[in-house]
Amino acid sequence: MKDFKKYTYIPAPPEEVYLALTKETSIKLWTGAEVEFEEVPGTEFSFWDGDITGKNIEFVYGKQIVQQWYFGEENEASIVTIKLHEDKKGTSLEFKQTNIPDEDYTDFTEGIQEYFLGGLIDFFDE
Repeated sequence: MKDFKKYTYIPAPPEEVYLALTKETSIKLWTGAEVEFEEVPGTEFSFWDGDITGKNIEFVYGKQIVQQWYFGEENEASIVTIKLHEDKKGTSLEFKQTNIPDEDYTDFTEGIQEYFLGGLIDFFDE
């Protein structure tokens, strides 16, 4: 199992980035796919028509989102922590994920960078 951490800049205030990550309508806009999401700890969610599924753990408005992403029942819990830090011109976003299965690591982290983080950046660049 491997961990992944990535910092990226988003050209929008932390509160706007937080809303883009926690409101179903906004998530549909930047992913371009079907989404099931509710900003409530303990609820299950689904992004990209079920390609990413998991459970919401914690929300701190404008600052942090903690989720468990599923990789199959036999694997250890994979925890995603997204931290939003105010920056001079927008938001410094820290994406950290634990316990990514070795065999999925390369494809998965490339997808996170291109589609998850890339989609979010594109959403605010437009």
